[in-house]
Formats: sequence, structure tokens, C-alpha cells
Amino acid sequence: MNETKKKTLWQRLRETYRISVINEDTLAEKWYLHLSGGGAIVITGLLFMITLVLFSLVILYTPIRNYLPGYSENIRQQLVEESTRLDSLGTTLEMQRQYLGIIKQVMAGEVHSDTVQSLDSMQIIMREQLLEAKKEATEEFIAQYEEKEKNNMQLFAGNTNHSIPITVFFVPIHGAITQHFSIQEKHYGILINTMDNENVASVLNGVVMYVNCEMNNIHTMIIKHTDYMSIYRGLKRPLKQIGERVQAGECIGIAREGQLGYELWKNDLAVDPEKLIAF
Repeated sequence: MNETKKKTLWQRLRETYRISVINEDTLAEKWYLHLSGGGAIVITGLLFMITLVLFSLVILYTPIRNYLPGYSENIRQQLVEESTRLDSLGTTLEMQRQYLGIIKQVMAGEVHSDTVQSLDSMQIIMREQLLEAKKEATEEFIAQYEEKEKNNMQLFAGNTNHSIPITVFFVPIHGAITQHFSIQEKHYGILINTMDNENVASVLNGVVMYVNCEMNNIHTMIIKHTDYMSIYRGLKRPLKQIGERVQAGECIGIAREGQLGYELWKNDLAVDPEKLIAF
């Protein structure tokens, strides 16, 4: 009995059917197709797979996917994150533009102690903006560096109850001073006689913030220390690049035969280097 049913089922799968398309008015056959039961199953399966693939492609690569449960929430979250990131980048670029503008004023000698905006304050604002925008790697490094250097560069004198922080400066280069510091004459630094190929040292630990090549292949370098900023003018060849950390006394460039200009700034005020450095 079972064998008869199996044969009957097999026979049904092998039976051939004729599918015709007939004109209703003339009863003329326009199109026909011979198809077995097994062939119908195969064709139906293929059509189902093709339909499934096409439907999946339409869902994945068209805006219809936004209507899927949970997908729109992910898109909204991504948009919020991207918007926050773009706003942070815009703020950062604006703060950097203002900061570089102040540095250019310092380089051009246009800075006055009673009108200039504080470079340290500007840098603090930049750091705060970046930390709020998920702490960009560079500013986070500078913040950690400055916090560490505050502890390393301060020597304490006196007893343990009333200690006074003292900052020890290295001499940038040895030589006769030909022009002294003078606010009245707008000399915000000093000029030091130098020999060719002499080493120029960093006065404190810091980070190189600016390196520029001017006329006649003369370079200028700005180094930001924890509480001070040094400007070296007239380098023959700089040995450090922007963003590099330097240690106190480390060679940061090579001097040319002539004069080296050195300026020291603190809290938007030009400081007389001879009062702090033993030349």
C-alpha cells in the first residue's frame, strides 16, 4: 500500500501539465507551457529566492530601511553624534585661528602688554572646548603634559609649611647681549651675539608651538612652557618640529653668525629675560 502511494506521488511529480493562455473572444491559444509537477516546485522555489533577494536589496539600499524598528533610532543617534563632532571642530578651528592670530602679532612686535589678550587664557579656553568635545587626543596630551610639568619644574625653598615655587631657567645661548629689554622702546626681548653653528637650548621644558622660515633662510621658533612662552628669532636651522616635546637645556636649533633674538612672555606680558636667566 505504501509503495503504491509512493509510486503514485512520484508519478504525479513526473506528470506533465500544459499551461495555456487563450484569447477569450476567439478561443485561440496565444501561449502555452509544458511543465511537470517537479519542475513547478523548482521554478516556484527559484522565484521565491529571487523575490527574497530583491526585497532584501530594496530594504537595505533604499530609504525604506529607515522604517525598520530600531533603525531610525540608530540613525538619529549617529546624526546627533556627527552634529556634536562638527560643532566641536568648528569651535576648535575658531579658537586655533584666534590663537595663531595672537602669535602672529607677537611675531610682528605688535603686542602691547595692556591690550593683548592672554595667550595662556586663550590656550586654556581651547583646551576646555576640546575636552568638552570628547577630549581630542592632542589637547588631552598637552593638558596631561602641563599638569605633569607643573610638578617637575617647581623646586621648593623654605620650610615644608611655607614652600615657595622656584623655576630654574637654562641659558638659551652664551654670548654678549647687544640689545637689552625695554618696554618703552618696544624691545620685548634681547639680542645675543652668536657664533656660527652654536647650539641653542630650550630654557624650560615645553612643547614646540610654532616654527617658521623667514627671509634669507632665518627661522623663528615658539616654545610653550607651563607658565611661560619663549620666542627664538634668527635660528640658522631648527632641530624641532611643531608638536615636539623638549626638555630644559635640550638643543632646539643651530645659531648663525650674528645675533639671536630671545623673548620671554608670561600671562600676556613680556618679561625681561635677564632678570630670570643668568646669561
